[in-house]
Amino acid sequence: MRARYGVPLGITAVGAAGLAYAVGFEVRSFRLRRITVPVLPRGMRPLRVLQVSDIHMVSGQRKKQRWLQSLAGLRPDFVVNTGDNLSDPEGVPEVLDALGPLMEFPGAYVFGSNDYYGPKLRNPARYLMEKASGRHGLNGNPPAVGAIHNPWTELRDAFDAAGWVGLSNTRGRLKLEDIEIALTGLDDPHIKRDRYAEVAGGPESGADLSLAVVHAPYLRVLDAFTADRYPLILAGHTHGGQL
Repeated sequence: MRARYGVPLGITAVGAAGLAYAVGFEVRSFRLRRITVPVLPRGMRPLRVLQVSDIHMVSGQRKKQRWLQSLAGLRPDFVVNTGDNLSDPEGVPEVLDALGPLMEFPGAYVFGSNDYYGPKLRNPARYLMEKASGRHGLNGNPPAVGAIHNPWTELRDAFDAAGWVGLSNTRGRLKLEDIEIALTGLDDPHIKRDRYAEVAGGPESGADLSLAVVHAPYLRVLDAFTADRYPLILAGHTHGGQL
């Protein structure tokens, strides 16, 4: 595979200095990274995959919208959106406007926690304690108090209408002229929505390439995909570093 592109946009915060970095620099520091991944069968033509992740759109972020729109000029063979499109319940129109040119290409998507729930200030120490005790995550836990529910179904409906394949705990396929891509996806492990048993079994036969897709690259998910011998896993969430 000739190139994979990522859009890591987000927050890495440690104390006051980290918060200043997050709100002052990183949310405006969009990145396009090119990576060559040798996973295609011998003799198959190179593919250009555009991975878009962690947009965290807030209403009014015009510069971010324009930058995302410009990515259509890369002319990818297909697009993989690995979630966290939103950071604002009012941001759906801006996300769809920003991704509009990319939705003209074949694509697939999974959602992240920020697509489902709005941001909420939390004590980072409490977050780490919950993870250590196994209590972290909204799914399967007592109902979240005061959670903001984002209009993720509007994103889903628009992506589906564009022909993008939803991969939340399911499998799907993309047909690219003479090439067929098999995809296996999970809902977000960060909030315990992943259900690997529903997609277990490894790559499908008959496809030219099989890919695994998930938002948060938690070890339980990576280990499961690896044990099932997927040649490539696409994930988001980390923004190049997280607390």
